[in-house]
Amino acid sequence: MDSLFSPGPVFTWVILPLLIFLARIMDQSIGTMRLIFVSKGMKYAAPFLGFFEVIIWLLAVSQIMQHLDNWLCYIAYGAGFAMGNYIGITIEERISLGTSIIRVIMSNASPEMIGMLKEQNFGITILDAEGAKGNVKVIFSIVRRKEIKSFLDTINTYSPGAFYTIEDVRAANEGIFRTAKPKTAFSSISQLLMISK
Repeated sequence: MDSLFSPGPVFTWVILPLLIFLARIMDQSIGTMRLIFVSKGMKYAAPFLGFFEVIIWLLAVSQIMQHLDNWLCYIAYGAGFAMGNYIGITIEERISLGTSIIRVIMSNASPEMIGMLKEQNFGITILDAEGAKGNVKVIFSIVRRKEIKSFLDTINTYSPGAFYTIEDVRAANEGIFRTAKPKTAFSSISQLLMISK
């Protein structure tokens, strides 16, 4: 009976395709993250991820080249590539790196909504403009991606029919950004001590 990692039927038709599938998931997930980091100008993180991406890819391709007659390896390679893209994008969405610009266009910006956005410490710029059906208000704001939902919840509460667009911003200088709230008692105590000094 062949051991699992000896060149027998179990290794050739089960273990090897599975390893190639997992390797492709890893390298493509890393590759997707690397491309996102490049687009955001993170010049130190991107090369670091690229190193591991290429090493894992070489390991997967070298195994395929040694088993060109194994069609399951090709399927595993393609499936791992597809799954790796999905996982990489999902990871990036979860960590929500970077900032975005939100443009909101509405017929009337209520003072309550403006007050609530300012109270939540969102930096906003309001312009008068003319739309297809008359005068409109345009609100611009640059927010961290993690805070997009909070911003839009406020907009939808006061103006459910508002039109808005969201785009990624590579860099932003100055401006008003929400400060992170302390999450633990320790961080709250630290802040109090710093203020007392």
